[in-house]
Amino acid sequence: MLKEIAKGLEMSGVRFLWVVRSPPSDRDEDRFLPLPEPDLDLLLPEGFLERTKDRGLVVKKWAPQVAILNHKSVGGFVTHCGWNSILEAVCAGVPMVAWPLYAEQRFNRVVLRDEMKLALPMDESEGGLVTAMEVEKRVRELMEGEEGIVVREVAKVRKEEAAMAVSDGGSSRVALSKLVASW
Repeated sequence: MLKEIAKGLEMSGVRFLWVVRSPPSDRDEDRFLPLPEPDLDLLLPEGFLERTKDRGLVVKKWAPQVAILNHKSVGGFVTHCGWNSILEAVCAGVPMVAWPLYAEQRFNRVVLRDEMKLALPMDESEGGLVTAMEVEKRVRELMEGEEGIVVREVAKVRKEEAAMAVSDGGSSRVALSKLVASW
C-alpha cells in the first residue's frame, strides 16, 4: 500500500509532506513495543525519494501535525478520519481527502464528505486497498479541481466558525464552562 501511495503522489506532481511509519509487527509478543524507524528504501519504490526530492519530503515516524496543518503552505490533508485529526484540520482551515482505516472513521468520512462538505473521498477497492491512480486523482482534484475549490472555500468558513466557538463566549467555551460547573 505504501508503494501505491508513493506512486500516486509522484504521478500527481504536487508538493507533499508524508509521514511514513514502519508497518506493525505480526508477532504477538511485539504488539506493545515501539515500532522501529522505517526503512524507506525497503518500503518505497526504488528511486522515489530521489525523483521527488525537489517537491516532496518524507518524514520517518512522526511530525508535529498541528504545526504543519497551520502552516500557510499546506493546501490539503489526506487523513485517516480520526476525530482529533479532523478537528486539527478544521481549526487550521485545511481541506481534506478522507481515507478511513477502521472503526468510527468510516462514519466520520461520511460526515466530512456529505454533511460538512470538507473532504473528498478516497475510493477503495473491495479489500480496502487504494490504487496509485486513485491517490493521484484525489490529490489532484483537491489541489486543482472544481470539487477541490468548493472544499477549500468551505474549509475557510469552518476555520472561522471554529475560532469563534473557542473564543470567549463561544459555544465550545460555554459548553466546557457548564461541564466544569456541573462537576
